[in-house]
Amino acid sequence: MASPGGAAELPAYLQCVPYARERSGVQIFGDARTWWDQAEGRYKRGNRPRPGAVMTFRPYGAMTLGHVAAVSRVIDNRTVLLDHANWSPIDGRRGQIERGVKAIDVSPANDWSQVRVWYAPLNDIGTTAWPVAGFIYNEPDGGAPLGGDRVLVNATYSPSAPAQPSKAFSDAFAGLGEPRTAAPRPVRQATPPAIRDSRPRVVAAASVKPRDPIDAAIARYGS
Repeated sequence: MASPGGAAELPAYLQCVPYARERSGVQIFGDARTWWDQAEGRYKRGNRPRPGAVMTFRPYGAMTLGHVAAVSRVIDNRTVLLDHANWSPIDGRRGQIERGVKAIDVSPANDWSQVRVWYAPLNDIGTTAWPVAGFIYNEPDGGAPLGGDRVLVNATYSPSAPAQPSKAFSDAFAGLGEPRTAAPRPVRQATPPAIRDSRPRVVAAASVKPRDPIDAAIARYGS
């Protein structure tokens, strides 16, 4: 998202545009809604995500200026992780940076033209299907890398360091897959140490009653 009217990119809170530019290396300026058209003839564009690419959102609803986010990791053909700014209000404040948040392709054709994005106030994927123009790659339209290979050198997520599930996720699925066990037996109250220690061991062993009633009778009356 960019500032109203495009007059300034950095008001009192961090906008998505300078952050996406920093994370991706794509040197485009102006409102996020203009990035897709500005990239034509300058940067390669496409509809498949890759690490370091910029996902460009079209204006939709109250998001009149669009939005841009850097792809930090591709999980599968329907899921990516994004680094972006000024999406979720966190602790009541706008302009917050979020790293490694999930975005899911919900387009019918799996062409990434519609996505749902993690939204912090819900602590879950948001319910809106946001329209996406496509991905801008940090390569000139001619083919050679522009300004060197810059693919999120400080990315939070990488295949060698997978994300750990949150505590809420772990708690929600605790116990799944564990073997079923019988109901626990009642726990006998332990004898206080002073009383237990005063009894000879042989007496304690003899006080155990056999479970078989015939054995119990023999033990009681003898022969």
